Amino acid sequence: MATATVAALVTLAVPGCTAASGGPRAPDAPAAPTSGASTPAGPAAPSPQPPAAAPSPTPSYALSTAPRTIPAVREHVPARGPGWKPAAGARVVVAPGDRAALSDEGRLLAGELRMGYAESADPGPGDVHLSLGAKGSGSPESYTLEVKDGRVRITGPDEAGVFYGTRTLKQSVRAAGSAPEGTVRDGPAEPQRGLNLDIARKHFTPDWIEDRLREMADLKLNQLGLHFSDDQAFRIESDTHPEIVSTPHLTKAQVRGITALAARLHITVVPEIDSPGHLGAVLRAHPGLQLRDTQGRAVQGAVDISDPAAAKLIDELLREYLPLFPGGAWHLGADEYQALVVRDPEASFPQLATAARQRYGPTARVQDLATGWLDDRADTVRPSGKALKAWNDGFFTGGIAKAADDLQVEYWTGKEIGARPPLEYLREGRKVVNLNDEYLYYVLGEPNQFTYPTGRRIYEQWTPLVLRGTAAVPARYADQILGARLAVWCDLSGAQTQAQVAAGIRLPLAALSQKVWDARTPALPWTGFQSLADRLDPPS
Repeated sequence: MATATVAALVTLAVPGCTAASGGPRAPDAPAAPTSGASTPAGPAAPSPQPPAAAPSPTPSYALSTAPRTIPAVREHVPARGPGWKPAAGARVVVAPGDRAALSDEGRLLAGELRMGYAESADPGPGDVHLSLGAKGSGSPESYTLEVKDGRVRITGPDEAGVFYGTRTLKQSVRAAGSAPEGTVRDGPAEPQRGLNLDIARKHFTPDWIEDRLREMADLKLNQLGLHFSDDQAFRIESDTHPEIVSTPHLTKAQVRGITALAARLHITVVPEIDSPGHLGAVLRAHPGLQLRDTQGRAVQGAVDISDPAAAKLIDELLREYLPLFPGGAWHLGADEYQALVVRDPEASFPQLATAARQRYGPTARVQDLATGWLDDRADTVRPSGKALKAWNDGFFTGGIAKAADDLQVEYWTGKEIGARPPLEYLREGRKVVNLNDEYLYYVLGEPNQFTYPTGRRIYEQWTPLVLRGTAAVPARYADQILGARLAVWCDLSGAQTQAQVAAGIRLPLAALSQKVWDARTPALPWTGFQSLADRLDPPS
């Protein structure tokens, strides 16, 4: 009896089990009549009536798994259901009240998924509904994506968050053909995530730059640095100083097109006019501003910061370009000023030493004058409200002058003279952005012992805490590290074509996106991540 009872219970339980395949379970087939059965004697029995049709069983689905995206979503609450895929007649819908904020996001997604677009307060079956949540309903750039009842709802506290929700939906459909049932709650670990591009030493076309912006947007990266002035060339049209502009270059109209696309994709373009070094292109047109030592020898790329005319020229350029770049950040450069790499700057450049003492007192040194130059340029840009950045080797210790507290340190190296270990900047309370030249420097031609970074190395070994070399700073400083950028430098500009650069940075950029979105150890092994990256963005 005990055995029979257990068998009966197991049989009763089977129809309610979830189908292993995740699809609906088929109803049990009716039993077939037994062949050769006898018929009772007597009058012919009436023809049997067909049995009533059994009700269709309610489909049962496996518990969903997280969508496959790069970067991976940080939280997915699974559910049972068919998920969602684009269907005929389905639309991307934005409520009329959110039209001004979200119409760009809605139209872009509709085009990508080949769906209709509508502004309506009444989403229908199969629709994707985009909406802004109340202010403070989540952290900046976060979003919630819910797939339920055959619909998708994406909400966020700001436009960027909703946009990133649409990137998750797009990638999920591209990877698997559908979005899984359940709820995604997601947002970035770091506020600054991006790519730095040297367009001074190598000209990149507007179309190429815009293609990188679209690639970055799908990876939820939000910052493009443009280093457009260096010793080799000055690459953006100028009205105040056309004599310094190189050929080829970007016109201002082309730059406006780039920044307009970036804004629609929630990417800030961060321009950089590096000074007081890396100004060779400017100095070719203004040789009188060239820094010279006591022997009269010109110092490569360096302006004479004791000459007020040098400051006047650079400030004119800064003021000219401020309105061209409406984003919220500006890079002042400040690295590798060659007056400070000699054994005795004060003896080699007495004019700089004299100017330093006149400004800061009898014990001041050339490094104080360089710090004053940086602070003065910051004062020129600061009224714009933009966040201010400078390379870490432009910050000096032990001097009289001190770099302004609001300058973000863009940490790239500990090898340059004057550069200090990352902890020194962090202990001062400074905000730091990670451009570690060990992992994140893509230097064309691989000069000076640089090697091209690999996505695998970034994915498996690097985190935003690894600011210099391969060692991480203590986790207690994590909040001071604002994020990271992969940097393309074109020291040997002919070493690669534009297409080769794009192919070379594809996987490193994807790996970076994962680690700045979520610094935890990724769930996928590298091979799985690379396979997913190839599916989402096939190599050309």
